[in-house]
Amino acid sequence: MSSASLSGRTALVTGATSGIGFETARLLAERGVTVLLHGRTVDEARAAVDALIAATPADAVRPHPVAADFTRLEEVERLARHVVTDHPHLDVLVNNAGIAAPERHTVTADGNEIAFQVNFLAHYLLTSLLEPALTSERGGRVVNVSSSLHRTASIQWSDPNRARRYSRLAAYAQSQLALTVFAADPRVTAVSVHPGVCDTVLLPLYAHEGAAAAEGAAHVVRLCDPAVEIVNGAYYDRAERVEPAAAAREDRTVKRLTKLADLLVGHAS
Repeated sequence: MSSASLSGRTALVTGATSGIGFETARLLAERGVTVLLHGRTVDEARAAVDALIAATPADAVRPHPVAADFTRLEEVERLARHVVTDHPHLDVLVNNAGIAAPERHTVTADGNEIAFQVNFLAHYLLTSLLEPALTSERGGRVVNVSSSLHRTASIQWSDPNRARRYSRLAAYAQSQLALTVFAADPRVTAVSVHPGVCDTVLLPLYAHEGAAAAEGAAHVVRLCDPAVEIVNGAYYDRAERVEPAAAAREDRTVKRLTKLADLLVGHAS
């Protein structure tokens, strides 16, 4: 991969304090990208920035720590305002932050099932609020770090919080399907990618062993590169473009999800 096409660009990577997010931030910084490294708290983001500086060459672009707890949508809004003010031209948004749904049904202070909010709704809100920066004259792109498990999911339209019938695996898969469907939203140029089964905190959802996080991150970074042509809404399994689940190819599902998400985040588009 050439560094030249990425050099001088600005990228926000969510969930970048560990795993694929951290490695994505590292690879981007090595290629001359100004990385906004997101963590749940300022302290976590700063610690990750220090680790990143230690892990990259001395001439790599220094990353900037940014923070928001995705279980609180008001913090997501604050993060978006900060980014738009400081970086009115955002070239790349990597929606990577994610959690495994807990064993017990858990609802955030905003009233949403926690995995649905952290993995999808927070990213939906953040992307929507960053739209002006992403659609500036240079033309930004969004890379949603999704999962092959989206194929096993269905969105429970009448009960997205799964209050009536909760399963942690179904809740996690639903959040990944929503993130994959969201890539086809026409407001921004976006793709989604399954980075492979990697050795991160989410590994137990998939298998007993996985590839190095840096290997998964390389597939994410490739899609961040403006030299790599993408089609809005496309889905990649690692380096290969493949068809996503049928729901992610249906206009009516994209529109229905937008309507649901706007309702749940209290943000009318």
